[in-house]
Amino acid sequence: MVTTEQQTTEAAPVLKMEKGRYIETVGRRKTATARVRIFEGVGAKRVFSVNDKDAVAYFPTEEMQQIIHEALQKVKMAGRFDISVHVSGGGIHAQAEALRHGLSRALVEYDSELRSKLKKSKLLSRDQRMKERKKFGLKKARKAPQWSKR
Repeated sequence: MVTTEQQTTEAAPVLKMEKGRYIETVGRRKTATARVRIFEGVGAKRVFSVNDKDAVAYFPTEEMQQIIHEALQKVKMAGRFDISVHVSGGGIHAQAEALRHGLSRALVEYDSELRSKLKKSKLLSRDQRMKERKKFGLKKARKAPQWSKR
């Protein structure tokens, strides 16, 4: 028989990572893929690396830096984790959005109570829009060559 005190302590499971352990998730956008690993912060200096470079060096513009930090700012956990990311494919903007998607998924694995806040901000859903393929006889996906009567 379980008492009410025991039920309340078991109701909110928060995954605490052991030292040296991490949570790995995958985020995607267009053809870009990001493998995100979050570690519980070890030292005073927080690490955010993308393809073995500093995130600020890899994503130089202010807009892309806002995109990659958006999930952490929504749940007020900025500076709490060491983050290592490997991105490939697509353009740099799609890579930033793939990173944001993977980071949001990792945060939900870390603490399931963050899911509602991230879902409300639409950070957990993959943006499935892709470039349409080129069709035979057309110049692009839908653009036809100029029509000539004679």
